Amino acid sequence: MVRLLLVGRDKNNFEDLKSALKGYEDIELGLSESGEQALAIIPGKAVDLVIADEDLGDMTGLELVKRILKINFMINFAVVSGLPHDEFHEASEGLGIMLQLPKRPGEKDAEELIKTLKLIKGM
Repeated sequence: MVRLLLVGRDKNNFEDLKSALKGYEDIELGLSESGEQALAIIPGKAVDLVIADEDLGDMTGLELVKRILKINFMINFAVVSGLPHDEFHEASEGLGIMLQLPKRPGEKDAEELIKTLKLIKGM
């Protein structure tokens, strides 16, 4: 079982991604509407991948990654960002972010996420 946590305040941004991920039988999908809510969930729940929106209202997706790494550095991350790839890489360097996602990730992004995560986890 692969456990994912989607973090974002605008539910519409992740609708296509959620629909695509629900097609995988071995995926458990959790939802959080803010960075602080996600930070409260992480210590008590095994999470393999956090998928964070760019702006969470109470912090950015990159700020959330930095804070989660202090709690559990074994979690993988994907972050939505409108930055050009080079700028995103520069801003996220050293955080171990698995993938940069477009503003409204969809089915193709879900496939890439799951394929990459399973490769990392040796599944």
